Amino acid sequence: MQYVYFLLFAGLIIAFCLFINRLTDKFKVPSLLLFIGIGMVAGVLLRPVFGNVTDYDMGNVICSICLVLVIFYGGFGTNFKEARPVAGRALLLSFAGTAFTAGLVGVAVWLIFRLLPFVPSIGWVESMLVGSVISSTDAASVFNILRSRRLNLKYHTSSLLEMESGSNDPTSYMLTVVFTAVLAAQYGLEGAAAMNAGEIVGMLAAQVGFGALFGAAFGFLAVYILKKIPFNMGQGGTVFVLAIALLAYAVPSVLPGLWAGNGYLAVYICGIMLGNARIPQKRDCVRFFDALTGVAQMMIFFLLGFLATPEWLIRPEVLIPALLIFAAMTFLARPAVVAGLLGPFRAPLGQLGVVSWAGLRGVASIVFAIYAISVLGDGALPYDLFSIVFCIVIISISLQGSLLPAVSRKFRMLGDSEDVLRTFTDYQDETSVSFVKVVVGETHPWAGKHLRECVMPREFLVVLILRGEEVVVPSGKTIVHPGDLLVTAAPEFENRDDFGMFEEYLGEDHPWVGKTVRETELPHGTLIAMIKRGGGTVIPYGATELKAGDTLVCIKLTEKEDAKVASADAGAA
Repeated sequence: MQYVYFLLFAGLIIAFCLFINRLTDKFKVPSLLLFIGIGMVAGVLLRPVFGNVTDYDMGNVICSICLVLVIFYGGFGTNFKEARPVAGRALLLSFAGTAFTAGLVGVAVWLIFRLLPFVPSIGWVESMLVGSVISSTDAASVFNILRSRRLNLKYHTSSLLEMESGSNDPTSYMLTVVFTAVLAAQYGLEGAAAMNAGEIVGMLAAQVGFGALFGAAFGFLAVYILKKIPFNMGQGGTVFVLAIALLAYAVPSVLPGLWAGNGYLAVYICGIMLGNARIPQKRDCVRFFDALTGVAQMMIFFLLGFLATPEWLIRPEVLIPALLIFAAMTFLARPAVVAGLLGPFRAPLGQLGVVSWAGLRGVASIVFAIYAISVLGDGALPYDLFSIVFCIVIISISLQGSLLPAVSRKFRMLGDSEDVLRTFTDYQDETSVSFVKVVVGETHPWAGKHLRECVMPREFLVVLILRGEEVVVPSGKTIVHPGDLLVTAAPEFENRDDFGMFEEYLGEDHPWVGKTVRETELPHGTLIAMIKRGGGTVIPYGATELKAGDTLVCIKLTEKEDAKVASADAGAA
């Protein structure tokens, strides 16, 4: 029965986090910081029942799964067309920048532990392990801050930060794996073998190469299948995308030896490919993963707070090194790396300042710390790695996350718009406006006319014309050409209870097969609204021929409304 209590506890916490999330807008605090606090409070309250919860293996499994979903959706939501101008710089920061940051922070850690009298001196490998663990900016934190505050930063800086944070976790993870393996060999752990420089370079190259290869392969395969093969079950495409995300991470991760690739890199690349492709049910995927990753972020930050022991965090041997490491990383290492890598691109001073400040640390750093502890064993390291990294993350999210909007204003980096780049789907989801396409054929009554001459309801507005590769923002003088695709905006219909919808499947021997819509004898008060044919959709008119295998989506008035119509018809007669 323990799993029942676990589900009860998880359900209560998720519901509580959802309600408490409304306070973050009021108090201007990053919501992820709030979830960490809730987890710490829950851990303290439940300690008399469960004792100190330090199951790092369990935490590593749950947080890693959640992190996979967050990184995949980060790639899925990256507008590559918008990010293309800064993609090279973002990838440079992701790989070289993360490695340089790890090295500089490692040097700072070595000096800090040498200078403080109340902490033990540590070697270079232990120092570099700390630098590696906290070297990446955190995707969950950066996405959450940028999108929840809707910061529109100049010079494509939002895209730069999102792409960097989504793709630099693999570098941090690979460095963490390397130094953890070196320490395991030094400590003489069972199964650990010393690695020479050539083996380390080979492992890193395989991690990057095979991770990118598998990510691209799974992304290409998923796009092809989604376009070519219809799914019979409802939302089958969305479920398939979830399966592909898990496979893109797991397959390269489980391969043996030098064939192993970095799963985080693979799932991020796969997400970018799917998110920037025209696939069926994409709107449903956005809604599904938006909710799923929101819950995943709440779960990881809550669980990390739950695993922490508050009194350990305020010990001098934890808190003071954490503060000094954070200061060295934020005010020395990160700005030096950003200036060194982006300076040759003649990046504006404001962009350098914002990118330097926006290097938020978060869940990825704690997950990598948990990984190192689970491999080396709790207590094997001469310092409390989890608590030190946990403190750095809390300071980073609370200080850097809260002040990011103010820093952006100070550097005059906020764009003219108060919102980030959005899509038609975003507004369609949030407002009562729908966007509908109208294809203008040779015989269409609008073909060859000025737009102001086209007869349409007053509530309709043509907002965009797609003409081959050309995109036209129309006015009343714009001439509509045959072959144009018009994007129109109209008030959304709200569902009512006075009619229903049903489906009619046309088998080979169905009496309607081969007939046109106008030739079918439909029941009174019934209309064919849509035809599902071979994975596509057909909007019917009178001359549309019905074929075997079609599924007709029909609208039918309720008996009450049907009686009203029949009575009105009789009165008119």
